[in-house]
Amino acid sequence: MLVAAAVCPCPPLLVPEVAAGASAELEPLRAACDEALGAVLAAEPELLVVVGTGPEAEVWTEGGAGSFHRYGVPLVAALPGGRAEGPELSPALTVGAWLLGRSGTALPTHACAVPADAPADRMLGLGQGLAGLADRVGLLVMGDGSACRSLKAPGYLDERAEGYDAVLARALGTADTAALAALDPGLAAELKAEGRAPWQVLAGAAEGAGLTARLGYQDAPYGVGYLVASWS
Repeated sequence: MLVAAAVCPCPPLLVPEVAAGASAELEPLRAACDEALGAVLAAEPELLVVVGTGPEAEVWTEGGAGSFHRYGVPLVAALPGGRAEGPELSPALTVGAWLLGRSGTALPTHACAVPADAPADRMLGLGQGLAGLADRVGLLVMGDGSACRSLKAPGYLDERAEGYDAVLARALGTADTAALAALDPGLAAELKAEGRAPWQVLAGAAEGAGLTARLGYQDAPYGVGYLVASWS
């Protein structure tokens, strides 16, 4: 069953080497992610599962790695507790692997990539399946909020974006699985909120688990909604 989860955004800029001169601006976000992941590890899970978007559905059960070479940085992040061979992790999962590397954990870790447009019911079912992989499962859920919070945002300014992220913040900060399950895939796509599918995996995994939540970070630097939450 699911015993704890950390929800973190997945911008490559989270990695200081990628952010370069802008690194200091995101230090509070990094600290919040570290704290949320630390809470998952404190719950003593037997198995960690990293969930994030990818171009297609894919799983890694015996290790895996991704690189930041596409951003001009010679850095590789690998899942703990396994081999680094096989298909490369998706960008979102690579950031998750980087966070796990910072934590120093050696727990067995699986990774699961889901398409950003995956149907909600499938994500809820996937979450239920992941929660049943071990007696004590911890999730690291990677996903960004709306990318339409300002004129310079990747998706330009959409007046619905701030309200969308506010609803999301309430859901993540109160462990409201029903609210996450009800997120509309169409609206998420319009607002470029690529975390929608992973958050619905979390909703499925946490259904009936009786977890409580705390929102550790909420902001929109660069016009993208970044939220960090811990469930335990």
